[in-house]
Amino acid sequence: MPREQELASTFVQLADTLVVDFDVVDFLHMLARRSVELLDVDAAGLMLTDHHGNLRFMAASTESARLLELLQLQNEQGPCLEAYRGGKQVSCPDLSCALHRWPRFAQAALGEGYSSIQAVPMRLREHTVGALNLLRHEPGRLTEADIAIAQGFADVATISILNSRTAEERERLAEQLQTALNSRVIIEQAKGVLSERREIDMNDAFGLLRGFAREHNRRLSEVARAVVRRDSNVATLLVSAHDANAPGARDGAGNGADGARA
Repeated sequence: MPREQELASTFVQLADTLVVDFDVVDFLHMLARRSVELLDVDAAGLMLTDHHGNLRFMAASTESARLLELLQLQNEQGPCLEAYRGGKQVSCPDLSCALHRWPRFAQAALGEGYSSIQAVPMRLREHTVGALNLLRHEPGRLTEADIAIAQGFADVATISILNSRTAEERERLAEQLQTALNSRVIIEQAKGVLSERREIDMNDAFGLLRGFAREHNRRLSEVARAVVRRDSNVATLLVSAHDANAPGARDGAGNGADGARA
């Protein structure tokens, strides 16, 4: 499919996904993945504010991006935090020149093989709800076209969250976002369980979770809790690496495509 059609399809998804009882975690993972697929970037991560106004990690396209997002929060430094706090785009075409600006983050990002970064705020007027972080292996700035598309993705996501909300509705939304943030903790725990039992990396573990949820029309957080509790209804996910490779074993994971409830 031509890039223009992919972009149009993505904007439609961004507008259509946020309906009543929408899943914030799954939605933001889709946004991170689409950013990597359609822009000249190698990884993406997202942060959102909780109901206390604190910035929290929400989604990432890769495990290394996830760790770098968490590192920013732990050290209170990095492009995502600056984009969120200032409500403006933050660009760093050469991370080796940012060792004084973000010492721990820049060093860690370089160690993961990233050379440049672009962060865009998720903002509508005075409401800034988070930031989208875009990482590249190659040094240099994103093209103006790609920056505009990235900001467009962030804007549509923000508008979908905040548009036409009364003060009471926004309070309810904050509670919904907080529930999603709590679900993220359970999902990370479940990824660790599957990674250990299946002897796979964290990215593949998330793919198994998401695929299972999609195949069985269940929420990601629900499946993750079942994995952490070792419930029998997710037994096919919990088989060990040895058992998973045995004849007739079935993991029911699918490919984790868009459409999974979480």
